[in-house]
Amino acid sequence: MRRLQRKKGAALITAIALVVVTSLIVATVYYFIHRGIEVTGLQKKYQTAREASLGGLDVLTKEVLPIAITGTELSTVIAGFNTITSAQVQQDATDECFKNKLLKNTADWGSGCSNTLDAKSSPDIRFTLSGTAAARPFIVYTKIIDTVEGNSNLSGVILEGQGTAESQSGLITAQHFPYTYRMEVQSERQNDATEKANFTVLYAY
Repeated sequence: MRRLQRKKGAALITAIALVVVTSLIVATVYYFIHRGIEVTGLQKKYQTAREASLGGLDVLTKEVLPIAITGTELSTVIAGFNTITSAQVQQDATDECFKNKLLKNTADWGSGCSNTLDAKSSPDIRFTLSGTAAARPFIVYTKIIDTVEGNSNLSGVILEGQGTAESQSGLITAQHFPYTYRMEVQSERQNDATEKANFTVLYAY
């Protein structure tokens, strides 16, 4: 009888140990599945915010900046842009300040021109970009925080071949040094500050 009771006790302990180990394995599997779903959701949010940031940056560098740098007031550029597109563009920097940022070294900007790193707190331009969910657009804040003055030709005439002639047979072509800008870009889902992406961009014109 004692041997039988000992075997029953050992079997009970073994069964309990198996149940505990199995429960731990199942709990671990569920934990990793749950964490995987969370990480996937965060990656999806970041990718969406990242695309919004790149979209706002493209509009700034390819549409707004090339017109504004030739002397057109920023307010005029934005007014024309809002007329022909569904994107909403809002100007935060003054025309004079933005002109200084485009054409002067950072040290020569006016006192009212902000060059802090936080694009959201005092942006130059902000874009409202709506995606498939129009009720939850992204706000893209853009800001020039540093400028190195160059000698890019702003008239539309190519510098190459237009240098000063010492004689009828030779040309001296000015070496091109582009304007170089450091920009801060931040996109953020409207009413959801957790869904955002930040970029620091070095751009030469």
